[in-house]
This record gives sequence, structure tokens and C-alpha cells, in this order.
Amino acid sequence: MSGYTQDRRINIRDLSGMKGGQPIVSLTAYSAPMARTLDAHTDMILVGDSLSMVVYGMDTTVGVTLDMMIAHGAAVVRATQHACVIVDLPFGSYQESPQAAFRSAARVMAETGCSGVKLEGGVEMAETVRFLSKRGIPVLGHIGLMPQSVNAAGGFGVQGKTDDGARAIRADASAIADAGAFAIVIENTVESLAKSLTGELKVPTIGIGASPACDGQILVTEDIVGLGGNFMPRFAKRFAELGEALDDAVGQYAAAVRDRTFPAAEHCFNPPVKASGAKPRLAAVSPNLKGRRGA
Repeated sequence: MSGYTQDRRINIRDLSGMKGGQPIVSLTAYSAPMARTLDAHTDMILVGDSLSMVVYGMDTTVGVTLDMMIAHGAAVVRATQHACVIVDLPFGSYQESPQAAFRSAARVMAETGCSGVKLEGGVEMAETVRFLSKRGIPVLGHIGLMPQSVNAAGGFGVQGKTDDGARAIRADASAIADAGAFAIVIENTVESLAKSLTGELKVPTIGIGASPACDGQILVTEDIVGLGGNFMPRFAKRFAELGEALDDAVGQYAAAVRDRTFPAAEHCFNPPVKASGAKPRLAAVSPNLKGRRGA
């Protein structure tokens, strides 16, 4: 168990201290409303570059920009008080050199207030992870399936199925951990390999399509609540059908507008009835209406 208390935000040291103990609960968030909901229930919120598909309707994560990650990351940090917030470094913002990665990561942390950044890669990114860690930027590693490299990998297949593939992932995990990553996400990887790595590594592992033996789990929030459309990854589980409820609510609204039952009298603003001989006066604004937004 980590030593954090509910009256402060969970930090990187707290997450590291959860190795081998109570599993780390993590989900993605890209907006303030979603982040507020997740904050009381999660140890870590990831502002993932998966927002490319979930929010922007892209086919891959490759089109995400640093400005996009900063805008969404800042919204999530502002809306939370408890969970540790980590922001993805997008494709092209860190691969060129450790120095380029530092500039990107420093900007993300300064402009969002997040607690650390996540980047994808193994052996080839160890130097960068070490460079960032030594300069005060906490790094969450990401190995196995790496969505930013999907074009080179040829798709979103399960990783580590062959002996060579397993050896490569094992080398990646060791290199990133030794370089100073505070934890490592293992994605879409053979279960036995993810379990083995969790036992071998000194830092926490966070699985997504990996193993229940991992030190924590992460999923895309929209997938678990039915807001992700028709696509459902095999490794995800649907815990609610908010998409159906939303569709029903919008349908009811549309019907009410079309048959003119909405807005009703209680939703309209009318001038006060003037008493005989009295001067007209403005109606008081209901406290419940102050600060409400329109379209």
C-alpha cells in the first residue's frame, strides 16, 4: 500500500510504493467533466494520445500534436485534486533526441501542471528516459504494443508471441526500468510474459491487455462505459452502457422539441405582472440560474 492520504494529490513516489501491493487503478481522461468523475476513484489519470481516436475521430494516434496534449492535459489537472495526472508525449515530439524530448516534456509539465509524462519505446528510448529522469521529469514507460509505431509494426497485433518477440520486449522493459522510468505500461502482450516481467522488474507494471498479475491496470474510460462507439477492444470490459442512455436522452429531447412540449412555461422568462399604479420593476434572477451557460 502507498502512504498517500486523501487530502493531497497522489505523487510519483506513492505510485512507485504500490509495487507488489494494492493494484494501481488508472483510466484515461481528456476533459474536465470526465476527470472530475474519475478523480475520487483512481490513483492515476492518463491524458493519453488515444484522444486522437476517442475525441477527434482519427484512425491512429500519429496525428496528435503537442498543443493538443497540453490543452487537454491542463483541463484534466485543473479538474482534479486526488489522482496523479500523467500526460502522453505525442508522436514526433520526443523521438529525435533526448534534448528534443526534454523541451517537449518541460513544456507539457510547465503548461499543464501534470506530475509526469509517458513515452513509448524500449531499448532505443533508454537514453532519453535517463536524460529526462536526471533532469527532474518523471517518465512512465510504454512497451509491448506501441500505438505510435503502428505503421512500422503493421497493425495492432498481440506482442511477444514468438521467442524473438518476447526477448525484445524483455530487453525493452529492463532498459526502460534501468533508465529511471517510475513505472511501465505493458500493452497487448502475451499474458505469461507480462506476468513474468511484473515479477522481475523493480518498478510497477500497468497492464492494458497484459496480465491480472500486473501491479495496476489502465483502460480507455469511454470503452468501459459504452461511449466508444461500436469498437470494443478484446482486453476491455464494459461496466456500463452510457452510450445507450445518452442516445435515449437525446432522442427524448428531439421529440420534445418537435412536438413543442419543450420548452414549457417553467423554462421560459416572463416579465413580472405589474400591480395597478405601481412602477414596473425587473424580475430578480433566481440563484439557480446564476452562472448557467447557454449554447
